Amino acid sequence: MWYVTKILTGKSLVIILYFPVILSVMLFSNFGGSMQPKELVELWVKAFNEGDANKISSFYAEDAVNHQVANEPVEGKAAIYSMFAAEFANAEMVCIIENIFQDGKWAILEWKDPIGLRGCGFFQIENGLIVFQRGYWDKLSFLKAHDLPIPQ
Repeated sequence: MWYVTKILTGKSLVIILYFPVILSVMLFSNFGGSMQPKELVELWVKAFNEGDANKISSFYAEDAVNHQVANEPVEGKAAIYSMFAAEFANAEMVCIIENIFQDGKWAILEWKDPIGLRGCGFFQIENGLIVFQRGYWDKLSFLKAHDLPIPQ
């Protein structure tokens, strides 16, 4: 015989199916079955701060575009993974959340880092994944702060 237990935790509903031990746990955030853009960006920041290119690329759709305006757009999940892997290898980066705003399918992140750099990112979310990201930050200040070569 199957047993079902429902647990309400904050904004989430957890359903546990068991016979006689737990077989499956399903988490439904905000009762809608998908994460809100603001929540996804909070998790994205956590993965970013861990410097984990594999984890952070898991937040992107297969055909996602990441356009940091100081650079050319990066297209596709595999290319986004490679971009983050290279960036994490070149510099220790930390994102401190100042604000996260949400408007429909969009989340807007205002950030700073411990050495005083600031920026913002715009994330378009569809079906629980980032399909488009645009970031604004001062590339010259970043390169100087991390003693990286400055392109001529």
